[in-house]
Amino acid sequence: MADQVAIVTGASRGIGFAIAQRFVADGYKVCVTGRDAAALDSAAKDLGGAEVAIGVAGKGDDPDHRAAVIDTVLGRFGPITALVNNIGINPAYGPMASLDLGAARKIFEVNVVGTLGWVQEALRGGLDEGGSIVNISSVSGVRPAPGIGFYGVTKAALIHLTEELAVELAPKIRVNAVAPAVVKTKFATALYEGREEQVSAGYPLARLGVPEDVAGAVAFLCSADAAWITGQTIVVDGGVTLTGKMQ
Repeated sequence: MADQVAIVTGASRGIGFAIAQRFVADGYKVCVTGRDAAALDSAAKDLGGAEVAIGVAGKGDDPDHRAAVIDTVLGRFGPITALVNNIGINPAYGPMASLDLGAARKIFEVNVVGTLGWVQEALRGGLDEGGSIVNISSVSGVRPAPGIGFYGVTKAALIHLTEELAVELAPKIRVNAVAPAVVKTKFATALYEGREEQVSAGYPLARLGVPEDVAGAVAFLCSADAAWITGQTIVVDGGVTLTGKMQ
């Protein structure tokens, strides 16, 4: 896997970092992105240092940042063969009837438009010659999730974007998505903090997810074992969407 080069966005911690860890374990060279330069430097060191991992700080919805990441990766590791779009924001909680439209636009800009921007830049960075894209969606994109409804709207849009890109970029590039339920990360803390046992009780597998659960699914989708899979969304949810108890 020495010629495999991946970019994982939003990867200084949590799901993104676990995905980067799995890639490095599988022999990839990895670039991780995020807003916190110090956290990214620490993450890159934890991943194995400059020989296998680099961090580039910036805002995911900033076109100049995306371009700088691609140029840095090309200069350090060579052409990109895998892109994992893990960036997602949700600054608003509550009913959509009272959602601030400015917040809605920002969520859509980062979660959907930003993802497309990363894909476009990655194609310039060598992914057009072949590889894999995985978009991190959410179970809120496949089932209603009151309180985080517009976040779910953007994650549903991400699933459709995945399908459109899978058709457009075939046969050289496979494009899939992963839709996790609640995973124990800082981002999702508000969904389970102080009531983890109660929330877990709604999951047939009787626990919340951990970042490594998502990383395993992503690694599979980027591997040769998934060579005939594209345009699909793997739901990684401990069975909770089977019960209708999303929170």
